[in-house]
Amino acid sequence: MVDSPGRITLWGIEVFMAAADERSISAAAKRLGASPSAVSQQLTNLESAVGATLLQRNARPVRLTPAGEIMKRHAQVILNEATQARAELAMSDLSMLTRFRLGMIEDFEADVTPRLLTHMATEMRGCQFLLETGASHHLFDLLDQRALDVIVGADLGTPGDWAEVHPVLREGFVVVAPKGAVDPQKDMLRQLKRMALVLYTQRHYMGRLVSAHLTRQSMTLRHRFEIDSYHAIMALVGQGSGWTILPPLALMRARRFADQIDVMELPFEPLSRTISLTARKDILGEMPASVAGTLRPILQERIVDPAIARYPFLEETLTVL
Repeated sequence: MVDSPGRITLWGIEVFMAAADERSISAAAKRLGASPSAVSQQLTNLESAVGATLLQRNARPVRLTPAGEIMKRHAQVILNEATQARAELAMSDLSMLTRFRLGMIEDFEADVTPRLLTHMATEMRGCQFLLETGASHHLFDLLDQRALDVIVGADLGTPGDWAEVHPVLREGFVVVAPKGAVDPQKDMLRQLKRMALVLYTQRHYMGRLVSAHLTRQSMTLRHRFEIDSYHAIMALVGQGSGWTILPPLALMRARRFADQIDVMELPFEPLSRTISLTARKDILGEMPASVAGTLRPILQERIVDPAIARYPFLEETLTVL
């Protein structure tokens, strides 16, 4: 059924919020999986229904009008209530949920995410799953914009009062060096300083976390590469181009390089990160805790047990929470 002008629809409000957040019609269309023309038509219908211009669409970037600012406050409440209603219905009967928007860090895309979705699909029959895979900071932005219902990513610090957080995994960072390049019986740090450090990009939170930790150790290490791909980093290390500092999840994701590398504990103060499931507070009821409960045994089976079997020293620092 085509929406008639003069009728306020939930889809129209979602489109308006996407355009208000993205400040761009084309970006809003991409986020929603719709065409720019469809987004523009929904905005026109909504403005006709409320009797006011909500967005200055000819501006670059698109700007909210005073009426749009008022509408945005009410739209947030409407979308929150709609999400909570869906969640309450789903918790009473998971088979009634029709859409679930999940964000997962790329670290889980091969080993964990398919198992989680398969398990959820058996309980939420008839549900359409929307999966967004990416870096943690990108997923948090989408959750904040209400473009996702639940995300699983690395903690980026205190999320604020708007979020509920369910920790699922803690992992300690490790040294990854070319096979046989470092003698663990000798001064490891001195040997590593002779080689170039391959850094994970500081455009992402994990790269900044590692760099800040090195700074706290008063270390200035020579580096030639700053890369955003685990596979590329591990390939460079395996070929002898340098050494790196990564979390165990990276080792499991790029395990095809395992025979070309040595993995060791950090030769200085330990560093760890926590992976958590995060959702907007008081919106989804018990569902986030339920999904976290489903996720933990999958992490144990697919990540923790295989990693410890290959690198036994990880038992002290890699654990499901």
